[in-house]
Amino acid sequence: MAATEEETSRRKPAARYRRRLRTRIILSFLLLGFGLTLLLAFATNWARNRVENQLVEDVMNKNIDEYARRFYSDPAKNPDLPVQQMLARVVRQPNFEALRREQPDWYEFKDGIHTVTGTNPDGTPFSYKLAVRKTPEVWFFLAYDMSQSARGERQFNNALIAVVLVFTALSLLVGWWAASRVMSPVSELAQRLRESGASSQPEALAAHFPDDEVGELAKALDDYAARLTEVVQRDREFNADVSHELRTPLAVVKGAVELLLSKPDLDEKSQARLLRIQRAEQQCTDLISALLLLSRNERGRGSADVARIAEQLLDTHRAQLRGKSLELRLEGERGLVVDAPDAAVAVALGNLIGNAVKYTAHGEVVVRLRPNAVDVVDSGPGLSPEDAARLFERGYRGTHAEHSIGGGIGLSIVRRLCDLYGWDVRVLPGPHGGVLATLTFGT
Repeated sequence: MAATEEETSRRKPAARYRRRLRTRIILSFLLLGFGLTLLLAFATNWARNRVENQLVEDVMNKNIDEYARRFYSDPAKNPDLPVQQMLARVVRQPNFEALRREQPDWYEFKDGIHTVTGTNPDGTPFSYKLAVRKTPEVWFFLAYDMSQSARGERQFNNALIAVVLVFTALSLLVGWWAASRVMSPVSELAQRLRESGASSQPEALAAHFPDDEVGELAKALDDYAARLTEVVQRDREFNADVSHELRTPLAVVKGAVELLLSKPDLDEKSQARLLRIQRAEQQCTDLISALLLLSRNERGRGSADVARIAEQLLDTHRAQLRGKSLELRLEGERGLVVDAPDAAVAVALGNLIGNAVKYTAHGEVVVRLRPNAVDVVDSGPGLSPEDAARLFERGYRGTHAEHSIGGGIGLSIVRRLCDLYGWDVRVLPGPHGGVLATLTFGT
C-alpha cells in the first residue's frame, strides 16, 4: 500500500507539470504581446511628445524673433503677430517693476521656451508655452495655448491604452491557438504511449509522427520500449529457468529426506538433522514461490490457514534456538484463512517471526492471532527512530544487527508481498519495550 501511494505521489507532479506547460506557452505569448505593445505605446507617445514640442518651440522661436524685428522697425506701435493663434506682449524698461507685481513668474524667466501650467479662478486647468526674449530696454513675451494639445494628448493616450488591451487580447488568442498546436502532437504521443502500454508487445510510435522533435522523441521511446521489452523477456525466461532448475533439486532433497525419515532404525540425532533439512527445504520452496509471484506481479490464489502456518514457523525456530532462554508462544483464536498461497503467508509472517527471534536474546516472542491480523511481539532491545523510518528499505540493517547473518532484504520482501496482495505491515516500538510487528490481511 505504501509503495502504491509513493508511486501516485510521484505521478501527480508530472501531471501538474504537463498541464502547466500549455499554460506557460499561453502565458509567454500573453506577456510577449503585452510587453511589446506596451513598449511600442511608450515609444510612440515619447516620440509624439518630443516631435510636437520641437515643432511648437521652433514655431515660437521664429515668431518671437519676427515679432521683435517688426517691433524694432516701428517702435511706436505694436506689430501684428505672424501667427494669430499666439498671444504677444511687449514690456518696456519703465514697466519692468510693474511686471514683477503682475506676473512674477514671467519676470523671473530667462530667455528661451518655458512651459507654464496652473488653474484658472473658475477651477479649470490651463497650460501654455511661453517664449521669452529680454533686452535691457524691451522684454518680449509670446504665449501659445497648449490646452487643445493637452486634450489631444489625453485622447491619444486613451487610444494607446485601447491598442495595448486589444493586442494583448489578440496575443492571448494566438498563444491559446499556438499552445494547442504545439501540445497536440505531444498529447497524441502520450495517448498512444498509454494505449501501447497495455500490450506486452508495444506498438511502434515513430511511424505516426513526422520527422520533427516529437518524431525524435517517439523514436527514442520506441528504442527504450524495445530494450525494456527485451529486459522483461529475459527476466521472464530467467524466472522460468530458476523455477524449474531450483524446484527439481529441492524435490529430490524432499524425497530423499522423507525416505530416510521413514526408516524404523533411525536414531534420534539423525532424525533431528533430517527434520532440520526438511524444514530448510520447505523454507526454500516457499521463498522461491513467493519470489516468483513478485517477479511476475501476479496474485496466487489459495486458502492459507494462518494459525497452522504460524505454528509451523514457531516449531522451526524452536529447533534453532541453540540454547537461547527464549519462549515462543502462539496466542489468539484460530480460524483466520487468507486468500493467498501458503508460501506467500509463510514468507511474510516468517520474516517477522525470524527477526523477532534473531534480535531477542532472552524473554519471549508471542505470535498473537486477531480476526484479520497477526501481531508478533518480542521482548528484545526495541526499535530506534532511525530504524523505524528505514526498516523496509532494501539492504538496510538495523542498529542491533551487529554481526548477525542477513542482507537486509527480508522486510523489503514482506513489503512487496503486502503491496501485491493489498495487505499492510507495520513495525513499531512495543508498548512495554521490544518491538510490535503487525501483519494485517486486507482492509
